[in-house]
Amino acid sequence: MAATIIITVIITTTIMITEITTITAITTTTIDETAVSGTSLLRLLSWLSPAFPLGGFAYSGGLERAVHDRLLEDAEGLKAWLSSGLAQGFLRNDALLLCESHKAGGDVARIGETAALATALAGARERHAETLALGAAFVTAARAWPAPVLDELPETIALPVAFGAVASAHGIGLTAACQGYLHAQIAQSVSAAIRLSLCGQVAGLEVLSGLEKTILETASRAAQSGLDDLGGCTFRADISTLRHETQHSRLFRS
Repeated sequence: MAATIIITVIITTTIMITEITTITAITTTTIDETAVSGTSLLRLLSWLSPAFPLGGFAYSGGLERAVHDRLLEDAEGLKAWLSSGLAQGFLRNDALLLCESHKAGGDVARIGETAALATALAGARERHAETLALGAAFVTAARAWPAPVLDELPETIALPVAFGAVASAHGIGLTAACQGYLHAQIAQSVSAAIRLSLCGQVAGLEVLSGLEKTILETASRAAQSGLDDLGGCTFRADISTLRHETQHSRLFRS
């Protein structure tokens, strides 16, 4: 009887340990699905670095006009402006287009259709010029990391579409690529705001930090959405982008 009880306890304990190990393994796998490390991480960081030769520092996405028209006067206003862009503006659409291009997995026809759609969605002349110029610059610079898809991409391609396609070709996870892209775009806007004297560096960093949750949520939703979810409702930002085209004195191209 005693031997039977001991054996039963050992078997039960073994089963519990096995179940715990299994749960731990499942949890770890779930976390790793959105992680990026090693060579992939270095490539992602390189492509999103301000030093990557895209010329993104020359554009403000209409922010300069918004500051000129006193629609934004401090860091709090900047945070609200960028938050709405992530939730309802072109940044959200960029995320959706990036994810669609990434999901294409090298399907040249599908990437081409996404590129054409992205070009058509550019709501202003300077926004159109900005995303296409940055897209072309990204493709050129990304050739330092050879991939067959680079020779198959459309000649005219918006930045998020190019980024998604190249990230996919290099095995960088969808969510990680989208998160990184959005963070870089927000960081660029914060940098522009600092140069426009809208806020100081410390306040700018607080804006960047305060938008982390929104960036992650936007990337997560985009990864689970499709092109049918494209749309926008940021009228003041769109009008500012249009008005910037005729601004007499300016620091940025958009």
